Amino acid sequence: MAKLIEQPLVMECRGWPDQSSYRLLDSGGGRKFEAFGPHAFIRPEPQAMWQPRLPEWDAAGEFVPGSDEDGGGRWNLSPDVPEGWELSWNDVRFTATPTPFRHLQFFPDMAPVWDWMRAQLGDRTDAETLNMFGYTGLGTLALSDHGRVTHVDASKKSVAQARENAALSGMEDRPIRWLVDDAAKFTAREVRRERRYDGIILDPPKFGRGPKNETWRIEEGLAGLVSDCGKLLDSDSRFLFLTVYAVRMSSLAIAGLLQEVLGHLPGQIEHGDLAVREEGPDGRLLPTAIFARWSNPG
Repeated sequence: MAKLIEQPLVMECRGWPDQSSYRLLDSGGGRKFEAFGPHAFIRPEPQAMWQPRLPEWDAAGEFVPGSDEDGGGRWNLSPDVPEGWELSWNDVRFTATPTPFRHLQFFPDMAPVWDWMRAQLGDRTDAETLNMFGYTGLGTLALSDHGRVTHVDASKKSVAQARENAALSGMEDRPIRWLVDDAAKFTAREVRRERRYDGIILDPPKFGRGPKNETWRIEEGLAGLVSDCGKLLDSDSRFLFLTVYAVRMSSLAIAGLLQEVLGHLPGQIEHGDLAVREEGPDGRLLPTAIFARWSNPG
């Protein structure tokens, strides 16, 4: 029986191995100041409730949010910011680009998650893993060291960018299935096919639409999706990792959901916050998302 660890954890990102790729320079006043390679940007961050430590932020651009709390806004960029530029995380290379959704086509706070998933698979090269809501594919490429990966995202544009990142990384020949599909429908079909996976990563948005205009709302769809994902795992599987952004939920709540679905399997269930550490010896931790994860050392 999987044991629920009630004490929450922090999965901390301290900047990336290649320090020129990503760093959190400062935060405060509801904003954060980050370096993405040679360019620094200011983005909204409601959880940065404290005051900034740097006297000023010399940024190449800032995302100004709209009045709608569910999204919207615009970038104010200096003329020297290119349409896209190359960054890297370990052996994964990819293109960073400011998007209308305030992101830059990747989520830097996921780096410790990719390390954790790799650790669960150890030296295996025959694993079958599933990346749901795979976006531009950094997690998929990280997992592809360990075997076949199924990458699912409802956005044709995101999947195309993920394939471009694979080519940029020299990984275009890795055993990856690139699928443009609705997450809930795909998972239900996999259950009917009696498929199984060694690991699953779930990174659902708060709201989204499928390729056939299917509507996704996390409060309505998450429980059923996790339940179906649980049917794709067994006692030989190694992990399920779930992240939730920008939703009024507790990590303990989503850990309870995992316990309900995966409690019959061996291993343990943990939960807590993803967070990024500011630069400097006394850098503060900026929380970015909540997570729950199941692991089975086998």
